Amino acid sequence: MKNWLTLILGLPTANATERMRAWRALRAAGAAVLRDGAYLLPDTDVCRETLAAVERDILAINGTAFILPVVDPDGERFVELFDRSDDYSKLRAEIEECRGQLNPENALAITKQVRKLRKTYEQLTNIDYFPGKPKQQIDAVLQELEIAVSSALSSDEPHSHNQPITVLNRDDYQGRVWATRKRPWVDRLACAWLIRRFIDPGAKILWLDTPQDCPADAVGFDFDDAAFSHVGNRVSFETLQASFALQESGLNRIAALVHYLDVGGIQPVEATGIERVLAGLRETIPHDDHLLAAASAIFDGLLAVFVKEEQPNE
Repeated sequence: MKNWLTLILGLPTANATERMRAWRALRAAGAAVLRDGAYLLPDTDVCRETLAAVERDILAINGTAFILPVVDPDGERFVELFDRSDDYSKLRAEIEECRGQLNPENALAITKQVRKLRKTYEQLTNIDYFPGKPKQQIDAVLQELEIAVSSALSSDEPHSHNQPITVLNRDDYQGRVWATRKRPWVDRLACAWLIRRFIDPGAKILWLDTPQDCPADAVGFDFDDAAFSHVGNRVSFETLQASFALQESGLNRIAALVHYLDVGGIQPVEATGIERVLAGLRETIPHDDHLLAAASAIFDGLLAVFVKEEQPNE
């Protein structure tokens, strides 16, 4: 990195509020402190906008502010000022502490904490201008925690297998009994909704005490050795979607949401809110058919919004 930006500022000594606001904005952007009143960031569009916003705020209160370009011919002089190793280490300790507290009884409560950790990670990566192994390592540890939470919510969560997916004819799956594990969580709820909405409108959903209770003539989903379960990096919802070549508008966004809430990964903006709503439904509705009905209304609403957002503007 050869091109940098420096913000030199001076604030009226009496204006502690604006001083704190400027400091917080620069800290959130990951700016390095060269000395009192002198801050450094890489010369990127985002960083330039950040410094320009701080500059405007300071000038508005009759302070002084100058954004100056800095060129480092060697390209290495300032890089060490942006080392985030300590921040990643602190975050890792918080992740490990959360993992140590996890058990089936508190898994739903822990999900809120895990989402905060994911948000902290994303905020950190946004200011990690020279990422390396720490970023990759923390992402892996965080994904392991997300998977562990999902497993705690469903102790018999299926294992993933690598196998080809054959495209099937929906006509061969009409009026069937579809079976999965009782007390469904996100993937199973979404699968049951997908089945009734796009595959088999007359489907009867059977909730199993154990996968071994699945009748021979039922179509199993989301358990080991089921007809439809985790394949490769696909969760069961995505396996069903691929198996029946479902490409209806909005479905891919729901698939991304279900994938994240089931096994982690890239967080859709809707994830936290939907997770909390589904968790609340699961806590307050003991009957699985009633739970599915309530969750299906949520998925119907999401699909309607996603379809509308994907339509071209007229």
